[in-house]
Amino acid sequence: MSKQVKTLEEQLCDEDWALIISKEGNLKGMFIPETCDSKSVPHSIVYITEKYFGVDITEELSEDFEKVDINVNPDILH
Repeated sequence: MSKQVKTLEEQLCDEDWALIISKEGNLKGMFIPETCDSKSVPHSIVYITEKYFGVDITEELSEDFEKVDINVNPDILH
């Protein structure tokens, strides 16, 4: 039986989040669901990004949502 490898996007559901961490252990990126707003960040994501990476993700997202043009294609935000 062969093992089938799936891409990150194939493994994620519509409301899933993903942290992308480099081989050095640094926060490299994050997949944010399209249904997200700055108040719907899971507590575990807030805790991990603040404790381990020194990033207040709720503040970052709030700033991003203020800057986003409502006509922007949401696919480019990921």
